[in-house]
Amino acid sequence: VQLQASGGGLVEAGDSLRLSCTASGRTFSLCKVGWFRQAPGKEREFVAAISRGGGSKSYGDAVKGRFTISRNNGYSVSFLQMSSLKFEDTAVYYCAADRSKTTTLNDDASGYDFWGQGTQVTVSS
Repeated sequence: VQLQASGGGLVEAGDSLRLSCTASGRTFSLCKVGWFRQAPGKEREFVAAISRGGGSKSYGDAVKGRFTISRNNGYSVSFLQMSSLKFEDTAVYYCAADRSKTTTLNDDASGYDFWGQGTQVTVSS
């Protein structure tokens, strides 16, 4: 699976933004999808994850209630809808795919097998 994240940009605090993660290959629907972010000088942080069918979702504490993850397997795409953006949301956002057969939604980056190249989100205060 090859992943490409897009949709980042420069926004103001309080704005919304939707990121997309487009996958190539036929196995996207067999993978769980996760979103992570990394700010300069900080470790990669879990943002959200979604199950293969989209019925289960998990969020990092910093984004709960503000971000929504979704996916459309027919189009091999996952979305991260971000609302009420804050300055501290500024980071490079990555999407990743976990091909393990378990139903657990992994919040550890080391559990993901495929990664996109990242898209920059900058929130001005």
